[in-house]
This record gives sequence, C-alpha cells and structure tokens, in this order.
Amino acid sequence: MPELEQLRADHAPAVLAFETANRAYFAATIFDRGDAFFAEYPDRYRALLAEQEAGDCACYLLVAADGSVLGRFNLIDIADRTAKLGYRVAEHATGRGLATAAVERLCRLARTRHGLGTLLAVVATRNAASCRVLVKAGFTPVGPAGPADLGGKPGSWYRRGLEDLGGAGGVEGGAGVG
Repeated sequence: MPELEQLRADHAPAVLAFETANRAYFAATIFDRGDAFFAEYPDRYRALLAEQEAGDCACYLLVAADGSVLGRFNLIDIADRTAKLGYRVAEHATGRGLATAAVERLCRLARTRHGLGTLLAVVATRNAASCRVLVKAGFTPVGPAGPADLGGKPGSWYRRGLEDLGGAGGVEGGAGVG
C-alpha cells in the first residue's frame, strides 16, 4: 500500500526520477516544468525544503513500497490558515483511486498537522479527472480561474473547508492510502 510521506532531503533522487519519467505526460495533461527545472533541480529542491521548513508550504509524496514516487501532493502559499493544493500523479498510477485517497488524506493532515481551515485548488477545464478527484474529496467549484492561474488555460477554482475534519493535533508518521 502506498504511503503519503512528507518531503525530505533523501527523497530528491526519487522525485527527480518521477518528474523525468512523467515529463511528457505532465506536459500534455497539466503543464511542463520546463528545462530550467531539470537543469537547476538540486538548487530548486533545496529551496523547496527550506520553504517547507519555514512553514510556507508542506509537500508530500505518495511513495510505493519500492520507494518510487507515485505522486506529489503539495500545500503551497500557506497563510492565514489557508493553502493552495496542487498535485500530480504518475501516468501509470492513474485511474486506481490513489489521487482521491491521497487528497482526502492530505485534507486531514492539512487540518490536524498544519492547522489549516481552508484549501483552494485550481484545475484546467480539460482536466476532467482532476475535477472528479477534487469533488470526491469534498471540494466545490467557486468560480473561474484567471489566465495567470493556469498558464492561460481556462479553468476553475475549487474550495474545501476543513472544519469537519476535527481540531489541530499532532498526526505523525506516514499514512497508507489506497
């Protein structure tokens, strides 16, 4: 059963392998991170860990039993008990309910571990699978996304209140999903 693990320094090689193996798939379905991301990967990864340490984001990986990354699930722009949710799942791991289970688990962690009350997510109109994942995880559409929100693509913002998930507490360790 895959585990949802908070991003650590030792995940760097597996994250790079995930991004490299799925680059064409992500370019077609979400967006391409661009050549600079891969050329500057070590520095960008260290900066992401520093941002997480500062409390500006919380990044998680869906990790298979063999240590490979099946997905990335991030809470970014954390401020005023609100964050934006972003995620991407490996092409070979889609269609199995893993994204929905991981997003649901991350909603609970957002509330219990990170003390958040609201999550926002933006999704391209043509990405019907991500729209379904968000709705299954309790998000509701709240309005259109602007051109800058999705690199010029049409889309919608979704919102999920976390009040129904209990109070802030210390949930530790990995969380199985599936």
